[in-house]
Amino acid sequence: PFTVIAVLTASLMECFLILPNPMSHALRTAALCSIGDELRLGQIVDSNAAWLAARLSSLGIEPLEHRTVGDDAHRIAEALRELARRCDVLIVTGGLGPTEDDVTRHALAAACGCVLQLDPRSLEQIRTFYARLGRDMPEANRRQALRPACGEALENRCGTAPGLRVPIDRCVCYALPGVPFEMRDMFDRRVQPELAARAAGRVVRVRKLHCCGAGEAAIGERLADLMSPGRTPRIGTTANLGIITVHIVAEAATQSQAEALLASAEAQVRERLGALVFGRNDQTLASVVGQRLAQREQTLAVAESCTGGLLGALITDVPGASRYFLGGVISYANEVKRDVLGVPQGLLDARGAVSEPIAAAMAEGVRRRLGSDWAVSLTGIAGPAGGSPDKPVGLVYAGLAGPARTRVQMLRFSPDQPRDVIRLRSCHAALNLLRHLLDDTPGG
Repeated sequence: PFTVIAVLTASLMECFLILPNPMSHALRTAALCSIGDELRLGQIVDSNAAWLAARLSSLGIEPLEHRTVGDDAHRIAEALRELARRCDVLIVTGGLGPTEDDVTRHALAAACGCVLQLDPRSLEQIRTFYARLGRDMPEANRRQALRPACGEALENRCGTAPGLRVPIDRCVCYALPGVPFEMRDMFDRRVQPELAARAAGRVVRVRKLHCCGAGEAAIGERLADLMSPGRTPRIGTTANLGIITVHIVAEAATQSQAEALLASAEAQVRERLGALVFGRNDQTLASVVGQRLAQREQTLAVAESCTGGLLGALITDVPGASRYFLGGVISYANEVKRDVLGVPQGLLDARGAVSEPIAAAMAEGVRRRLGSDWAVSLTGIAGPAGGSPDKPVGLVYAGLAGPARTRVQMLRFSPDQPRDVIRLRSCHAALNLLRHLLDDTPGG
């Protein structure tokens, strides 16, 4: 009997040593590990790490390191053990698929020292996923239902790859799918609530103010003293395709104190930058313009040449755009400008498609054709070829026809910028022009 009791006691003790205690210690630090040869070789951009780092910071958990490892189970296990020794939380993304090179679950089992076993509930969830599509589950997907015996499977509502939660010594490790929308849903539902309950230290809150119409240097000059090292909150800037974002990071003992610091800093930034600020956090130029149009119960149409439908795509990326966006014409060829938009052939012959009067005629033509309150046009030379001394690559005209009059803005971008950059910056500039006109024009 004593032998049996001793064995059982030892087994139970071993279980308690392996299984995580969710209240064992507060969480202060984290590491991120992205899995995949396509990431290691630079074939795709890792957007998951940046998103996760921001979310962890907002919880008051400091991300210490981000590592990328290829599809090698031995190297992944080594990386996980090493990172787990230095942090409280380890979040792994990728490598949970159904193919032979998806080895994250095997590496996790090796890192935490236990075997893989089939999780019946996960298997049933995967079968159900395929059943909703009217298909049988491929046998290869069975491997996605494997989990380390000492861990827990996390339901994936958006795909077939369950997540995993396992202990590696004192570190809690979450393995999440690499597909961004699957990863984000799983983090928000399962991971964030657990981390928030155990997070220790000070609360960190971040607010972003987006600006358009001035460069990063000019905006930095206006905010120079607010960006001094050691100030609280911390304020910095980043630039992306003509959009300058002011980042305000507040750290405090409580959420209310952090929010108060953010509000005060935001007021100071807005006072100095004025109309350059068009939105904050997740707002875009297209969503801000759309909100103004919806409030006025006014409509918009577009006529695009060099941007080839990109402006319309940005506008319709905003949910509810059908309330104000009527549609557009991609008038890439001069014949379409003439026959559909009504641009005079003589004007095209005399001034060329990339010119101020053509941009004005395009905007007026699509406004008339679709019956909108406002219309935006874009015509230019996005490159890399097609420029001339008089009309170099990077020259774009944005036209805007409204209830009162038509105006055109000439835009000049560096000819060394890639074609897609010139096209996207042209769209941003056109939307910003419309934003200012809407703000300066009485509504109703």
